[in-house]
Amino acid sequence: MTEPDMGAVPVILIDDDADLLRATGQTLELAGFEPIAFTSATDALSKISADFPGIVVSDIRMPGLDGLELYDRLRSLDEELPVILMTGHGDIPMAVKAIQSGVYDFLAKPFATDRLVQCVRRAAEKRRLTLENRRLRAAAQSSSQESPLIGQTPVMQRLRNMLRQIADTDIDVLVTGETGSGKEIVAGLLHGWSRRAAGNFVALNCGALPQQVIESELFGHEPGAFTGAQKKRIGRIEHSSGGTLFLDEIESMPMSAQVQMLRVLEMREVMPLGTNEVRPVDLRIIAASKVDLGDQAQRETFREDLYFRLNVVTIAIPPLRERRDDIPLLFSYFADRAATRFDREAPSITPTIGQYLRDHHWPGNVRELSHFAERVVLGLDPTSSPARQSAHPETGSLPQRLERYEAEIIRETLTACDGDVQQTIAALGIPRKTFYDKLQRHGIVRSEFADKRLS
Repeated sequence: MTEPDMGAVPVILIDDDADLLRATGQTLELAGFEPIAFTSATDALSKISADFPGIVVSDIRMPGLDGLELYDRLRSLDEELPVILMTGHGDIPMAVKAIQSGVYDFLAKPFATDRLVQCVRRAAEKRRLTLENRRLRAAAQSSSQESPLIGQTPVMQRLRNMLRQIADTDIDVLVTGETGSGKEIVAGLLHGWSRRAAGNFVALNCGALPQQVIESELFGHEPGAFTGAQKKRIGRIEHSSGGTLFLDEIESMPMSAQVQMLRVLEMREVMPLGTNEVRPVDLRIIAASKVDLGDQAQRETFREDLYFRLNVVTIAIPPLRERRDDIPLLFSYFADRAATRFDREAPSITPTIGQYLRDHHWPGNVRELSHFAERVVLGLDPTSSPARQSAHPETGSLPQRLERYEAEIIRETLTACDGDVQQTIAALGIPRKTFYDKLQRHGIVRSEFADKRLS
């Protein structure tokens, strides 16, 4: 990891010994820091704020306000501000006690210049990480209050602007994006920002229901319409009249339902099963797909005319790997949310976690990142899994290394998709048969990743 540039880091330096103060200041200046010298702790205290970007190095024994009293004052101002105390030999027991109370470190006089520089550099890096985590938490909180679609990258700003422009237009919308990218969040925003917000937001996952059930769920039925239909049922379409109907994984909708859905889109009317009665509906339809329905190969059995009818406006949600600058912000948001949920302390982004956030491919997108943050909050270390440790093995032939890397990607994707086969296949972009062949070849048991759901 590249050592951060410490050139702009200020160091409040306090010592009533003018000669030692000058020499220490010169040492820090030569090391690339910005020393700000004081002979009085009281004078120095007036220059330090809660978000002071640097650190404090102070002698203990000084007239007036001594180093320990200064530390107590600073702790009430910002308990995470690193304070390094310089001590004479006789003050070491006092310094050790101070460290136990939270002082970052102490230097016993006389100290080597290398020891001083190393100690200050570590403290400065700690301060940088602390302030960066504060900034991320504040930004995450601000973004979540404005919109649950968190992100500060240009592509996310454009996405939010587009949603605000079309939210109140009543046009049907097709939302595309990989699994876990936030398609339902987008649909919810379009509903919440529209004049339909007072109406029902009705969501249906077309891939979660068998063919014999989905038509009844969508269109409703009358008593006796089919075996087991003992009473009247209002379908999801009719229930969403006056509001918004969200159809997730619409590419999985059975062909028979697609034909009827096309009529609903064109005529804005529904005919429940078991009756010839036609009922008008006032609704907006937002459909979501994790495949490109414009690509005939990916569309497969999805009707072309239904695709063109839905494709009035298409919103493409970028995968997480294409907006990496948003990942630390999202992690902070999810970590804070998980900390509240589990009654734990919110973790900071350590160098190890930061490296993982930057390097990981995130096939499960925002959903995977959310799960990762939860594991970190619970005290687990997702960055040290056996799969990750073997991601880039140093031994073996190229084919052997590629095999191991492929197995890791499959395991990561299964984990991100909670073992859901359909989602995993879509994320990997491979045929179902190829997927199962690879599971067998790598000895991967799909059920070990399942979230107690049927594939």
